[in-house]
Amino acid sequence: MDKVVLQKGLMIWLRALLFMASGPVVLSSAFKNQNHSLFIPVLIVGIVLSFLAIYFGFKAIKKMMEGLFSDKS
Repeated sequence: MDKVVLQKGLMIWLRALLFMASGPVVLSSAFKNQNHSLFIPVLIVGIVLSFLAIYFGFKAIKKMMEGLFSDKS
């Protein structure tokens, strides 16, 4: 078990949690204000935040698995 790699994975997971919380909030805000002139830009930001949450989630899981199953002690 490599604790340094595991710690990096947990830090990436915290970043993913931030995006997991902010993405749906921005998306719901965009859909509540569909008549506003900034609807499309806010919607795009919400979609990008949601994709970043998925990306960093998978990256964090991969990094944590590397840390758990590595040969270092």
